[in-house]
Amino acid sequence: MKIRVIGGGLAGPEAALTAARLGCQVDLYEMRALVDGKPRLTPAHQTTDFGELVCSNSLKSEAPFTAPWLLKQEMRRAGSALLRFADETAVPAGHALAVDRLEFSRRISAAIQAEPRIRVIREEVTTLDQTPPHGHDGTCCTIIATGPLTSNALSREIERLTGSGHLAFYDSISPIVDADSIDMSRVYFAARWDKGTADYINCPMDRAQYDRFYDALVAAEAAESRDWENLEYFEGCLPIEVLARRGRDTLRFGPMKPVGLRDPRTGKTPWAVVQLRKENLRADSYNLVGFQNHLRFGEQAQVLRLIPGLEDARFLRYGQIHRNTYICAPALLDPCLRLAPKSSPLQSVPGGGPAEVPAHRSAQQVILFAGQISGVEGYTESIATGLLAGIYAAAIAHGRQPVPVPRPTALGSLVHYITHADCKGFQPANITFDLLEPLEEELRRKIRDKKERHRLQCERSLAAFAAWQAQLHLDDAGS
Repeated sequence: MKIRVIGGGLAGPEAALTAARLGCQVDLYEMRALVDGKPRLTPAHQTTDFGELVCSNSLKSEAPFTAPWLLKQEMRRAGSALLRFADETAVPAGHALAVDRLEFSRRISAAIQAEPRIRVIREEVTTLDQTPPHGHDGTCCTIIATGPLTSNALSREIERLTGSGHLAFYDSISPIVDADSIDMSRVYFAARWDKGTADYINCPMDRAQYDRFYDALVAAEAAESRDWENLEYFEGCLPIEVLARRGRDTLRFGPMKPVGLRDPRTGKTPWAVVQLRKENLRADSYNLVGFQNHLRFGEQAQVLRLIPGLEDARFLRYGQIHRNTYICAPALLDPCLRLAPKSSPLQSVPGGGPAEVPAHRSAQQVILFAGQISGVEGYTESIATGLLAGIYAAAIAHGRQPVPVPRPTALGSLVHYITHADCKGFQPANITFDLLEPLEEELRRKIRDKKERHRLQCERSLAAFAAWQAQLHLDDAGS
């Protein structure tokens, strides 16, 4: 059975490469394309490449026994192709796994092109109805991984198919500056608390500089919202101007937090700090960490040049805002990421065993969701659900019932959240220890140190993952 994957961001290519590695033929659809020699893009993308990173270039912490580290460890052990490319294209970023975004995307595209089981189709998908090919077992398997910028036509089709309205919030992109335009005499390299290598440029502010910056920021003019009304931002990725309006010191306890960033030139901790992170190995560009915003470009230039060291900054990209669309996963997805509303009657699903599927959808068509449209937030989380969707779709394609990843794992905890959260007010989530199963009450009382508790949670999660991996014979998946 051929698997159809829709979306060429992060989750789609991961799902396609995973399913192909597990012996499946895959059609990978991507609507960004060259038309008459000109690129047809989305409001946020700048290229037609697979795996383009439109926000930051960081896949979060690599510090041992943190939740992002645990998720990546499980993904590596399951043979995640995109995480391997991230490791190969990593740039110095302290405890974070940050990548050279152009080289990262290039390697993804090259891997897809080199995989004989993957056929790339550069066109927009507007319908999810699919007729089983002649001679096949009557099963169709589609992975929807269209991300936060799902086209209007496909959004309407998903809404028709699920019978459920979409939720939407608006996500933002951080600015990038030319490294040569940074006044290095006014900044310093440091890692917070001196942990890891000093890979971040820190722009220190005293109180007067911060107050001047704050006043200019809250007075700056926002970009036009076009047809976007009643903007609903994700709490984990708020524009700096929205944060600033919550109080004068909000930024100082958020993206401009100076704690642990003592200025080695003065021996003092600044009133506030703006951090810059490398965009690539050449270190010829840096992004402003946590400085996503929705201001007019001219306003951005004026406000951001009030930051010490950026007085003459040349901006390679300004901050922007874009739509982020996602389904209400708790009402729609089963533990294997299949479209299966809990309110629908039980019907049979190819691969064996009962599962819940919409009464109005043929049981011959299996639809899975992966990436941000499934209700996760973040690069790593999107790749993770793409990895799982590829594994589950491959099982179905081979006539087997997919085995969901165990709840105690980081992967399982992430999926458990999006499939079991309260539907009312549901918002996408990053991987955190709050999503993992807590330790037993007796252990929690006995072990007071939070880091030790987290270490034990990680060990338990990795043990559960190893058992699942052995059950699926994925122990050599990366070979």
